Amino acid sequence: MQEAKLEPNVIGYSAGISACEKGEQWQRALALLEEMLEVKLEPNVISFNAGISACGKGRQWQQVLSLLNEMWNATMVPNAITLNAGISAYEKGEQWQRALALFSVMREAKLEPSVSATALGPARARRASSGSGL
Repeated sequence: MQEAKLEPNVIGYSAGISACEKGEQWQRALALLEEMLEVKLEPNVISFNAGISACGKGRQWQQVLSLLNEMWNATMVPNAITLNAGISAYEKGEQWQRALALFSVMREAKLEPSVSATALGPARARRASSGSGL
């Protein structure tokens, strides 16, 4: 049987990044995103969503911030999945002001927040806006 040569593509990499997220391997997810660029593939929203979710599960809110900035710098439009994953990551990292900022972006874009995002609650909102955290 002849060996098939598979070419790397965005779908395959995105699936790999998603698998890393499910396996709680945020470092490997970031490595795959970097590798995409090395092989001249542009990550798409799905690729970034998986990376953001992986970093969120790993409580790496700084990496989430970096990925969101990369998306915006590439003029990529985040979707509800992107922003919900970002809000969740910021919440886990107790970055209430950042979580609320993404929540505001969602409202302005008329995107539906997840239950987790709406659970930020007025008390957290007041503390975040005053800069006192929780």
